[in-house]
Amino acid sequence: MTTDNPKELYLDDLHVGQRFSSGTYRVSEDRMKAFAAEFDPQPFHLDAEAAQHSVFNGLAASGWYTAAVSMGLIVRGPLRLANGLIGLGVEAEWPTPTRAGDSLRVESEVIEITPSRSKPDRAVVKVRSTTLNQDNKPVEIAVAKLLVFRKP
Repeated sequence: MTTDNPKELYLDDLHVGQRFSSGTYRVSEDRMKAFAAEFDPQPFHLDAEAAQHSVFNGLAASGWYTAAVSMGLIVRGPLRLANGLIGLGVEAEWPTPTRAGDSLRVESEVIEITPSRSKPDRAVVKVRSTTLNQDNKPVEIAVAKLLVFRKP
């Protein structure tokens, strides 16, 4: 994983349409399988032979592994919020399987900013993050609601 920009961002630094691009992460079969063995032990994540006979037609990473990799890329990338990425909820989909050997990156966009009515020092910011593989195919699309604070 690579780091792009160390600047911490506050609510006042964000606007709808703003985009952020992460570094990259290379998926290894060993790490993919280790994650699945602990958190999502299904045959199509662990056994290449069984995976060939599944809907995935080959070994596929758990969607939760893809989500974890994506989170790491986002946290280390330029969408570095001053008080951390405080999630209030997320909707995720995995349109293409993540495979061993894939090189992943995340493109994020601020799609909505809703200031708090009762607490003027904060807002809920919706961010759409698309994780793409080396062929620019989306392997995850997630829309997260983040709690973001104004500069003190």
